[in-house]
Amino acid sequence: IAPSALPAPSPAPTMEITQTRIVPALPERVWEALNAPEVLRACVPGCELLERTGENAFRSTMAAKIGPVSARFNGNLTLADVVPPTSYTLRFEGQGGAAGFANGEAKVALAPAPGDATSLTYSVKAQVGGKLAQIGSRLVDGAAAKLADDFFARFSERVAPAPAEAAVA
Repeated sequence: IAPSALPAPSPAPTMEITQTRIVPALPERVWEALNAPEVLRACVPGCELLERTGENAFRSTMAAKIGPVSARFNGNLTLADVVPPTSYTLRFEGQGGAAGFANGEAKVALAPAPGDATSLTYSVKAQVGGKLAQIGSRLVDGAAAKLADDFFARFSERVAPAPAEAAVA
């Protein structure tokens, strides 16, 4: 078959998610936690490694199962457009061997919310390829939504003031 007769490879599917979550802690505390590798490592489901490699750079390893595909992803994260303590852009790229790849960016913005809470808005644009792209956007989107829900449940629990702190406030 002549190369021109082969179908062009389809571009990697793009996933987009935008949500706002209310975190039961003051913006300064949320900002601090969003910039603490040990906090993020404890909150990201399947995160095995998250270590700082530079001023705004990190290396990560994460195990994930999306539909029938299980993989360990090794990746790099970079913070850009950092405006303490209100926003940054997190750029990521990860390789999962035969399972494929994921890369993209997440824009994160914090704002005060009623009740000493923080409104955290994030907008993620990501591309996946390899086996991940073949399993369908519905499964990938569902797995991403579950990952976000699990992360924010753990994150909120971790940064919320202890009951004694809340009583004093």
